[in-house]
Order: sequence, then C-alpha cells, then structure tokens
Amino acid sequence: MSDESLSRNEVEELLRSMDSGENKKKPSAEKPKPAPAASDLESQAEALLAGGKPASTPRQRVIAYDFKRPERVGKEQMRALQSLHEGFARNFGASLSALLRTIVESKLISVDQLTYSEFVYSLEIPTCFNLLRPAPLEGNWILDFSPSILYPIIDRMLGGSATGDSALKRPLSEIELRLTSRITNTFLMELCTAWSNTVKLNFELERVESNPQLVQIVPPNEVVILVSFELMMGKSRGMVNLCIPFNTIERIGSKLSNNSWIGYASSKSDTGTEAQIQSMLGESRVELTVNLANSTIRAVDLLHLQVGDIVTTEKDAQSPLEIEVAGVGKFDGKPGAFKGRKAVEVSGTLEKTEAVSREGALGNSAVENLEK
Repeated sequence: MSDESLSRNEVEELLRSMDSGENKKKPSAEKPKPAPAASDLESQAEALLAGGKPASTPRQRVIAYDFKRPERVGKEQMRALQSLHEGFARNFGASLSALLRTIVESKLISVDQLTYSEFVYSLEIPTCFNLLRPAPLEGNWILDFSPSILYPIIDRMLGGSATGDSALKRPLSEIELRLTSRITNTFLMELCTAWSNTVKLNFELERVESNPQLVQIVPPNEVVILVSFELMMGKSRGMVNLCIPFNTIERIGSKLSNNSWIGYASSKSDTGTEAQIQSMLGESRVELTVNLANSTIRAVDLLHLQVGDIVTTEKDAQSPLEIEVAGVGKFDGKPGAFKGRKAVEVSGTLEKTEAVSREGALGNSAVENLEK
C-alpha cells in the first residue's frame, strides 16, 4: 500500500467529501467556516501525491524580550539574595531600634534587576545618596535613604518624638550628615554580617550626594540589583535602597548559586567556638539543689504535721543523693558538713538514661500512691 499513490482527481474528490461531511455535522445555528483557499488545497494535494501528510504550521509562543532590561542574574542567585537580605532586614530593624530607643520595623520589599538609569531616575531629589566601596570587590555600591524616613530618624536622635511626620525637601546639613553616618554605619555593620557566609566585606563610605544624577558608577544600561527595604517608625515610613551593580558580584556568582549563603545551616562546632561559649557562660549563675528524698502523704496528714514528726520514704539512707542544676539532675552526691555548714560531696556524674529512669520510677510510685 505504501507504493500506491492517489491521482489528482481522487485527492480533490476526497477533499470535497470531507468538506461536505463537516458541513452536515455542524448545527444550523452555527455559521460555516470559509472554505480553504485554492492555494492551500493545491499544497495539500501535492503533499498527498508525494506520499506525505498535509503540511501543518504549528503554533509557536512568542515571548517579548526587552533589550533595555536584560536578565543577567539567574533565578537561583536572585532567590539567594532575597533570603540573605530577609534575615538582614530583621537584624537591621533590631539594631536601629536599640540605637533610637524606639520601635523601628524593617521589612524587605523586593529584589529586582534593572538598569542603572532606571534606578537613578526613580529616586527623588534631594535624597541621601551614599557611595560605598565594598572591598575586596571591585566597583561601587549605592545606599540611598529616603528623606521621608531619614528626617524623622534625625528628629528622634535629637530628642524628638517617633511619631513626627517630616516633609522637608532640602539637602542635609553638616550636623545632619554627622548624625546620618551613625545610621549608615549600623546598616553597613549588619550588611557585613549578612554577607559574611558568602564573602568578607569591608565597606568604606566615599562620599554623600544629594542629587543621584550626578553620580555615575556604571554605564546607564548596565544591569544592577536593587534591594528595597521599608522602614517604619511610628507614623513615619520610607524606603531604603541598596543598589548592587552586577559586574561587582559577577565573579562570586557561584557562591550565591550554592548553599553557602544560608546563615542558619547546621555546622559542626570547633574548639574555638566552644571556648568562646565557655568564656561567655563562665560567669553565669545557676541554681544548684540537692534532692534528699521524695514521698507522698495524704492531705489530712499534711495538715496535722508538727515539729518532730517523721516522714518515711522509700529512699535508702546510704544511697547517693541527686544533685540538680537548674532543675535537671546532673550528679550523685553524699551529704556531710564543711566548716560548720551543711554540704554535699559530688561522688559521680548522673547519666542521662539513669536520670530518665529515676524520674519515671518516681512518677510511677506517685501514681501508685494516688491510686491507693
């Protein structure tokens, strides 16, 4: 059958029968579709005569691409930057609250990639435009504070209230720049901590500008990563923008792709960490108690207890006593006296399994006494 082919008349008759069959199946309410053009029929007929199938043009999805906003940063890197700065926003809000002695909420709004010109023209004038040098990375970063939140923060630092709303539209004075540097230093200190798992950064503030259009750190069409935060203090709120040119972090892109940016990943403790924890907790005071014995009595007997009465327990007089540290059994001990004062001698370490079994035994005996 594969060697046989249809003639042109048979192909045309077959196409007419197909069209007539489709028109019969259609309801009368529907309008019939226009018949195919003669050129389409001829192309289909030639394809059938050649032993092939009718040519069909598949639908293709066309996606618009904007050359002004090229996507150079991968999705995995964007997710890494978003997770990294989410933790940073919480820490920065806590540090700023401690500095200003009032509640300041910091929230990550977005992490986007756009061109440098779009970032610059989206800012208001005047503003607090900080030019940073993130050593050992090459290039510059931009830190921008919106005046709508910066002036209320300055008012708070000078003794004002946290609920004041400021709408000043002027550059910062020398005194205000000195006060703003404390906020900037707090931001950079927390930012270094957030980036410490990826790269050790040491920021240097080069200068502060009020007009962002006067600063050109990269070409206008260069891709930058814009990290936007929102600060809320009382009724005042404003944006804080961190602009990271992609060419400054391009060589460490692999570190952002893997899981090295995770700040809460489980890791094994080393001797240095243990020594640091011991030095920090060495001066802490804890409560130390000695458990002589446990027993249960009736409420009536408890009401009639007098001085000199003896309460019997199931604990042997020669058995070791349990020494608890902060309510947790840790050691075995022997009772005694030292320099005229009651004392206990540590005779051994109480194993964890043994402590659990003792607690279970005490609980079971208490339940049995209650049942009796």
